[in-house]
Amino acid sequence: MTQPILIDSLAGEPSALLVEGDRITALNADARTAAGARRLDASGLRAAPGFIELQVNGIGEADITSDPAAVWRVAERLPRHGVTSFLATVVSSPPGTVELVLSALAGGPGSAPGAVPLGVHAEGPFISATRRGAHAAEHLRDPDPAELDAWLERGVRMVTLAPERPGGLDAIRRIVAAAGIAAMGHTDADAETTAAAIEAGVRYATHLFNAMPPFHHRETGAVGVLLDDRRVTLGLVGDGVHLDPLTLRLVARLARGRISLVSDLVADRLGGTALQTGAVGGRHLTDGTLAGGLRGLDHVVRTYASATGSVEEALEAVTAVPAQLLGLDDGRGTLRTGGIADIVLLDEALGVTATIVAGRPAFLSDRLAWP
Repeated sequence: MTQPILIDSLAGEPSALLVEGDRITALNADARTAAGARRLDASGLRAAPGFIELQVNGIGEADITSDPAAVWRVAERLPRHGVTSFLATVVSSPPGTVELVLSALAGGPGSAPGAVPLGVHAEGPFISATRRGAHAAEHLRDPDPAELDAWLERGVRMVTLAPERPGGLDAIRRIVAAAGIAAMGHTDADAETTAAAIEAGVRYATHLFNAMPPFHHRETGAVGVLLDDRRVTLGLVGDGVHLDPLTLRLVARLARGRISLVSDLVADRLGGTALQTGAVGGRHLTDGTLAGGLRGLDHVVRTYASATGSVEEALEAVTAVPAQLLGLDDGRGTLRTGGIADIVLLDEALGVTATIVAGRPAFLSDRLAWP
């Protein structure tokens, strides 16, 4: 039997956590009564639930779409950014690519501990050619019911599409009927089509504002409708590059409790297309098109907290909100007795000091030594 670990002297709430196996078994004073527990002195650190990343395409040289086996290298590297679970994101690509990523996930990880994949986020290929961003035009297509069914049966948890494409609304209904998450993004939809998509079952906006028509005071388009409808969780790439800090602050005031922060991390290529590092951050195509993020989810949390003035809202947007969207009931996204021990320890500047995945250390800074 694994010896319990007492994470003690934490700043804030909880002040102590007891971890036994892959579970949190006690909090605060109750945690300190465990006999024989090994103690981790976390003085000056705060504990938060492990971060849940809904949109990560790759990291470093590991691109999930062009090299499906790289999903496990991505998983291994995410804990240094506080991420304990994630959706492996596949961008618009030839038929069969999503299936290859699903097969790689089914094959299981290597020996190194890492973040846990919760399934696949298929970002495309059923998106707008006008708003495709860095997605390759030759891979875009209309939704195919048989393809969708196969994806959802094997582990695709979220599908981002443009509802204005032929068959788009039917595809949304199909995703929802299979208990998947229908997301709207890379879309040129007007307000009326967006409202219809929400009625059909869209519950997530993929990187709101980016790859959508801009908000206009007489024609709000997709952005206005998505902001207004409280049934929709709003994905924001809050890295300070994709969105201005004032935009983050305005959305925080309008949509508190339904914001999901993502990194939109990409590797040095996206689906086989080489990317460049922009002068102000982010990854870009050679023509300057913004392709994705360069910084991890911990950076996004810090940026959002700075823009909005709320650390708690920033943490909620990478923990409780995505957990609720995904329908997780195993304790991920919270710190509670009986829940999965996915924990991140943060310093005063919200830097990641340790990341614990299912009770095992997946990342430790030099500041800490696992007992």
